[in-house]
Amino acid sequence: MKNTFGKIVIGASMAIGLGTVAANPAQAGTLTGATIGGTAANDYLVYDVSGNKTVLVPNSPANVQKVLDGNAASPTGNVELRASSELSGFNATEFGKATTLSGQIGGQDITLSSLTLSDWTSTYKDTGKTFGQFWFDQFYTAAGLSGKESQIKTALGLPNFLPSNVIRNGVFTTFQTVGGLQRSSDPNIAYVNQDDNTGLIKIGLTGHADLKSYYAPVFGPLTNLINDNFQASEVVKYTYNGVTDYLYSFTATNSGLTSLAGNGDHSGNYEVTINGVPPKREVPEPSLVLGILGVAGIVAGQRKLKKASA
Repeated sequence: MKNTFGKIVIGASMAIGLGTVAANPAQAGTLTGATIGGTAANDYLVYDVSGNKTVLVPNSPANVQKVLDGNAASPTGNVELRASSELSGFNATEFGKATTLSGQIGGQDITLSSLTLSDWTSTYKDTGKTFGQFWFDQFYTAAGLSGKESQIKTALGLPNFLPSNVIRNGVFTTFQTVGGLQRSSDPNIAYVNQDDNTGLIKIGLTGHADLKSYYAPVFGPLTNLINDNFQASEVVKYTYNGVTDYLYSFTATNSGLTSLAGNGDHSGNYEVTINGVPPKREVPEPSLVLGILGVAGIVAGQRKLKKASA
């Protein structure tokens, strides 16, 4: 009986030890140490969830961290950066300031930021265009306006001889004039997660699942030409692993939430990604390895004693 009990104890010890070594499978890491900063560090809002509604809660580090712990299947609120960007007093000076969300993911620093006017007007990589022009080309197509230049001319009372690129550029100019860029500069960050195996970082951008009515004041007479269920996220600027770039999406999933205001805001989840650095695997403590070897030695010794006694 005593020998049997000893075998059970040794077997359990080995199972626990080996289980500890194997207990490092890939998991989804989340943003830690979340802090708000930037040149407009106080211009942010925090939305938590009550039932299926997003509700404003006090700005605090604890609330910021809490609402970022969800994922695409279960968002837990969001943090809106540069929240005043759509207000009437948001002038060119204010458009030169940004609000940032910083923290660590997989042991690496990451900063997410609202956009400033210079972000939109600076030449983007080797495209020969400003970032604003580069992004708006995609926005224009997603809205369903590409290929409808003849209808746009009619809606705006423009002469028929104007080429399509002139029409597109004209719409972009109008979009800027009526505050379209500001509307896309204040990202709502819902979550920041990382796959510990591949390093892929997933960021949720909360917005409208259908933007057609939202953009009606901007597009005016062109609204009827916009696609139904038009989707477009706001844009977030990121700095990670020595790279600074912009993220956005034109495809949303249903978040299952909506803002308490009932205007359809926060109903769409736009997931964007960064090819991140996989976190370093934890190496078992030397004492743990020695302990496992010790248990193995005991088992081997008992086997020898058993043979000798036989």
